[in-house]
Amino acid sequence: MSLALFSTFDRLAERYSLERIKTISDAYMVVGGLPMHRPDHAQAIAQMALHMKTAIALFNTENNQNFSIRIGIHSGTVVAGVIDLNNFTYDLWGDTANISSCMESQGIAGKIQVTEDTYKCLSDEFSFEKRGEIEVQGIGKMTTYLLIGQN
Repeated sequence: MSLALFSTFDRLAERYSLERIKTISDAYMVVGGLPMHRPDHAQAIAQMALHMKTAIALFNTENNQNFSIRIGIHSGTVVAGVIDLNNFTYDLWGDTANISSCMESQGIAGKIQVTEDTYKCLSDEFSFEKRGEIEVQGIGKMTTYLLIGQN
């Protein structure tokens, strides 16, 4: 993944007042509703995800590349805090973080996969396609949807 793309994602996170948690290799983790609660956290994440897909397409066109992205979204509570005694890092823990990661890793290239919880938060404002059930390690079968766009 390109540094230019990560910089674009950082600008999108700032635009939607979201918090980038970390980048690991080619993974990019962002959260809504932290460090301050906000009622529209799911909407902001969904808008950023849609704009990330657009940013990848534009980057590919401008740079004659063929990058693709899988995006996974889940809504719920997390534990967040600063860890480490020497190199302070802000991080997230809990089922919500783990399920979000599974939504990405078991997603489809070029698609935004969301859980039923996120679907319920967004179904009035965004359009979805039902993907069906997938097996999520440690959780079991979960119904998932693909985020298509904003209504």
